[in-house]
Amino acid sequence: MSFEASFQAFSAEWPLVPALAFQAINGLASASTLFLVAAGLSIIFGVTRIVNMAHGSFYMLGLYVAVTLAPMMPGPLGFWGAVLAAALAMGALGALVELTVLRRIYRAPELYQLLATFALLLIINDAALWLWGPEDILGPRAPGLTGAVDLLGRRLPQYDILLALIGPIVLTVLHTALTRTRFGHLIRAATQDREMVAALGINEALLFTAVFALGAGLAGLGGALQMPREPANLLIDLTVLGDAFVVVVVGGMGSIRGAYLAALLVAQIKALCTALGIVEVAGFGFNMSKLTLVAEFLVMAVVLILRPHGLFGVFIPPSTSRAHIEPPLRPLSGGGRFTFIIIGLGLAALPFLGGALAYAPVLALDVMIAALFAASLHFLMGPGGLASFGHAASFGLGAYGAAFAATALGLDTPTSFAVGLAVAALGAALVGGLAVRLEGVYFAMLTLAVAQIVWSVVYQWEDVTGGSNGLFGIWPQAPFDTRTGLYLAALTLVTSGVMLLRILAFSPFGYALRAARDSARRAEASGIFVQRVRWLAFIVAGTLGGAAGALFAFAKGSISPETIAVSRSIDGLVMVLLGGVQSLAGPLLGAAGFTVLQDTVMRETEYWRALMGVLILVIVVAVPGGIAGAVALLRRGGGR
Repeated sequence: MSFEASFQAFSAEWPLVPALAFQAINGLASASTLFLVAAGLSIIFGVTRIVNMAHGSFYMLGLYVAVTLAPMMPGPLGFWGAVLAAALAMGALGALVELTVLRRIYRAPELYQLLATFALLLIINDAALWLWGPEDILGPRAPGLTGAVDLLGRRLPQYDILLALIGPIVLTVLHTALTRTRFGHLIRAATQDREMVAALGINEALLFTAVFALGAGLAGLGGALQMPREPANLLIDLTVLGDAFVVVVVGGMGSIRGAYLAALLVAQIKALCTALGIVEVAGFGFNMSKLTLVAEFLVMAVVLILRPHGLFGVFIPPSTSRAHIEPPLRPLSGGGRFTFIIIGLGLAALPFLGGALAYAPVLALDVMIAALFAASLHFLMGPGGLASFGHAASFGLGAYGAAFAATALGLDTPTSFAVGLAVAALGAALVGGLAVRLEGVYFAMLTLAVAQIVWSVVYQWEDVTGGSNGLFGIWPQAPFDTRTGLYLAALTLVTSGVMLLRILAFSPFGYALRAARDSARRAEASGIFVQRVRWLAFIVAGTLGGAAGALFAFAKGSISPETIAVSRSIDGLVMVLLGGVQSLAGPLLGAAGFTVLQDTVMRETEYWRALMGVLILVIVVAVPGGIAGAVALLRRGGGR
């Protein structure tokens, strides 16, 4: 019997084996792309300790530059020349960004560095919109690699074989450069102890610029190589950024080989889910291919629970020499209480003013929902020192809990609202028990993973959540069924929630939480159960975040998966950092400024992201303490 006949007989008896093998080989191409982006992100974080939110933008721009340059040059030089030119251009752009923006904020708190790179993401995205327009742009196919080869009874594109080989080649080159060259030794030394590198007289500024250029160039190369596989569009920056973060965290922050193995692991698990298709267990059919939406986040959650620093990561101590010492929180003065009461009375009067201010209550309701959401997140980030990247999960659980109770169960409005709070609190209790074991970036990424898993469940559980269409007809009952009734109820609820957070912040529980933030070991030595305190704080923040979500559902009358996507978590982070993480009033000011600015700017120009990014950069560079910090500076200046 010939080999072909034997293979056909084997495939007929075991049809799943060839499918799994083919998808595994095909997954190597995706792993290479992920690795190129993640390697650059990992090197940048390892040396500069900056969580670069703009890294996906270099990938996106690399693809745009490549599809633009390729048709301008004839023959094979056009395609490969465009790939090389795009990588070099992104390297140069990375160096320019480091010199003009990041060098000014290395001494700012790490969270503000994160906010600055997010502002760069907004600016670059709108710059791409201005240069290339909103339509997708298709790139040319690779010369000489337009066909496919027969493999395991299927057709595998020749270009995917090349991509599968590029990953190991780049890994080998990077490994050689890091272990055999002086530049590589400096990078490795800076990754382990950058303060010591600076103390040895190394030109730290030049090293940082070179590292940022290298990371941006790798991201640009990864994007340019996607020309034959996907069109250039404005959405891929955030998508690839999320995947790259997952790979870096799973592999271990700063580990190149860990990044490659993590990329391989994520790509192979996705390929496995695709190959398995529908699987029946105990009479129930599970569509495994749907897991590809969150496979990487499931992998990350499992890895972080079992190995809190990733597969090859080590504990990275927070930087102690660059950030300013955080001043202690202070209770409201007499003037502050008077201002708070005046603002409350003004907000309560808004629905009765009418006339030119008819739109004000609508905008004020959005501001209040955002303020409660931001204040609950700030309770974790400020007093708790735990920056969550997935607070949208609490928002979504509260919103969907209340919406399901009001529509499917037919419960009255207060009871539905209470159901939303209970669902959010239960979710926070479950997630918090695992998340508070971690710190820093690892805590942030686990919360992000959970948020993406919640989003996926909501998106796919059509019988309960309505799937992609969401839930409709979530209107409140009397006396909350009028605009004024709902507004006043929301004002009462938000005010109560904010006051509760303030009371907790200055209670023994709040002092214990801040002690755990400042020095967990000393707090434990003092008899404080650090993880228990953080877990309770996580539940409080999650419950109030869920309250904001439930309010949102009743205010809008509908809820859909888009309203709890990762962008809402990012919005919450921006509000807190914009207002000032070192002040309890900061998230309220940040939520108001962000919501009003977004509502106003979006009406004026389609390039509102760039304008908002510039404003955020100005605040980060000029006033690292956010809006609350600027107000404090003005008050101190006025008092002199």
